[in-house]
Amino acid sequence: MNKNANKTLNKDLTIGDPQTVLWKFCLPMFGSILFQQLYNIADSLVAGRFISENALAAVGNSYNITLIFIAFAFGCNIGCSVIVSQFFGAKDYCQMKTAVYTTLAASTVLCAVLMLSGFMFCDLLLVQMGTQPEILADSALYMDIYILGLPFLFFYNIATGIFSALGDSRTPFYFLAASSTSNIAVDVLFVKCFHMGIAGVAWATFLCQGISCVLSILLILKRLAGIQTESGKTALFSSALLKKLAVIAIPSILQQSFISVGNIFIQSVINSFGISVTAGYSAAVKLNNLVITSFTTLGNGVSNFTAQNIGAGITDRVRSGRRAGLKLVWCICIPVVLLYICCGKYLLLLFMDSTSKEALLTGRQFLWILSPFYFVVSAKLVTDGVLRGAGAMKAFMAATFTDLILRVVLAFGFSSLFGAIGIWCAWPVGWTIATGMSVYFYNKMMPG
Repeated sequence: MNKNANKTLNKDLTIGDPQTVLWKFCLPMFGSILFQQLYNIADSLVAGRFISENALAAVGNSYNITLIFIAFAFGCNIGCSVIVSQFFGAKDYCQMKTAVYTTLAASTVLCAVLMLSGFMFCDLLLVQMGTQPEILADSALYMDIYILGLPFLFFYNIATGIFSALGDSRTPFYFLAASSTSNIAVDVLFVKCFHMGIAGVAWATFLCQGISCVLSILLILKRLAGIQTESGKTALFSSALLKKLAVIAIPSILQQSFISVGNIFIQSVINSFGISVTAGYSAAVKLNNLVITSFTTLGNGVSNFTAQNIGAGITDRVRSGRRAGLKLVWCICIPVVLLYICCGKYLLLLFMDSTSKEALLTGRQFLWILSPFYFVVSAKLVTDGVLRGAGAMKAFMAATFTDLILRVVLAFGFSSLFGAIGIWCAWPVGWTIATGMSVYFYNKMMPG
């Protein structure tokens, strides 16, 4: 490796005080995911404020399908990130570069298959979800444009995973800060000035995410090209490494995919209560996912920390890293929970006007019920990060699927007894039981 490699790769997570190292690494990741979520929030905000309540419902209705595609991108991110972190921790830079190139090649094929499937089946899926006729056309239009932008979604997520694996959490933050704020401006421009409606919302995301993706991939390739390896020439593809990547990526893809499919079932129940309830849920779930995705991303930071230290053979730092991760997410939970409980109404009004009384009440009930349990689910997601980083994917999957199955089954059962509010009550039950399972598996894996 050349003399400037450490500077290029930015941060070795195997040295220094675990809490200090992890917090410095994770805080930019937290900032990044906040800006990442601005993409989806901006779409719903502009749709609800500048188009109509139906447009807000259409974007929200489509969101559960987009999560399936995001699941695949997220899985590729995790698989690449964990393996690259392990090789980086072990100072095996030749294998590290090959792992990156292999991920890019495999993701190209996977993305093409998903795009084809999306164009063929998304309209049918929207119908099967019970999408109201008033919003079906807008939901389908939004999805068609979204699918065109899948390559940008995929490769940007992979680039983010690579940056994180190399200890660089600041570069993704800079990219996302610029692209997400630009997305808001372009959203408003296309909808308010050019009167493009739902299509304008989708095209704005396509454009801004595309530019960010291209620039981030170019920077990754430039960094890798500057790293010299002992063997000289690095292989561009390895079937053996692909298998290792798949061992991590596939469970993560399945986890996120099944969650997304479960959410589609839940969405079908929500749709049966009318457009106002669908719109209220669409706004509130964006605020909820902002938090959950943030915790998931911080859990990914813990995964990188765990993988680097396991790769370097320093397993005693892993437990300290988890404790530091828990402190971080709980510090975030306190203001978020207070904000959602006390000021949730005003946050929801960003997406709708005060005349949407049923939608507003739906959103407030959702936030009141779920937000106190952020302390619980955040502990699960940090612990899951350790399990993924250590390669304990069976334990990770068991806890995740338990959460999903409980939420889907209870959503159907509770809704028949208590109406729409019963659906929201299913979340805390699933989160609590799944958290207990993740902690159990962690303690079994890391005794003492």
